[in-house]
Amino acid sequence: MSRRAVSEKDLTQTKLLGAEEMDHVVQRIGLEILEKHNGRQMAFVGIHERGVVLADRVYEAVSQKNKTVSRGTIDITLYRDDLDNLGTIPSVRGTELPFDVEGSLIVLFDDVLFTGRTIRAAIDVLIDYGRPARIELAVLVDRGNRELPICPNYTGKFVETRSNEYIRVRFHEGDGEDAVYLLREDSPR
Repeated sequence: MSRRAVSEKDLTQTKLLGAEEMDHVVQRIGLEILEKHNGRQMAFVGIHERGVVLADRVYEAVSQKNKTVSRGTIDITLYRDDLDNLGTIPSVRGTELPFDVEGSLIVLFDDVLFTGRTIRAAIDVLIDYGRPARIELAVLVDRGNRELPICPNYTGKFVETRSNEYIRVRFHEGDGEDAVYLLREDSPR
């Protein structure tokens, strides 16, 4: 499936979450994970690039209460099913899993869940490193419209989008602000 390139100047934007709401969502996701798994050894794994920021933030929120949480990052670039359609050579950022994946409880983090293809690729990466006991998924925003049967265990905000809508997550670390925007083309495709 190819997508038409859209310039951000052709989109209207609505702020869905500001800095305070994002912080609240991060704290809530952390508390939900602790309620379910408090005291258990687990690993938070962020998908490059924005999933890493989310994983780090939730880690900071829970690490004071649960000292048995490890962190890692994964790069799905070489596992994407659309490499032939990208038109450019993708940048590979590398995978760092400083814990034994075999038998681990892993919470996988991404900023936005849409079709499910990114998560499928991330699971493939993890399984290449070993067989986890369990993989759970935490996302900041769930857009709905799944192409694969993937469902998050922890969701910050659910916003079902249409074909002419996109979600833009901005983190202070790379973008200078914490915010989530709904971007909409003026005319649907």
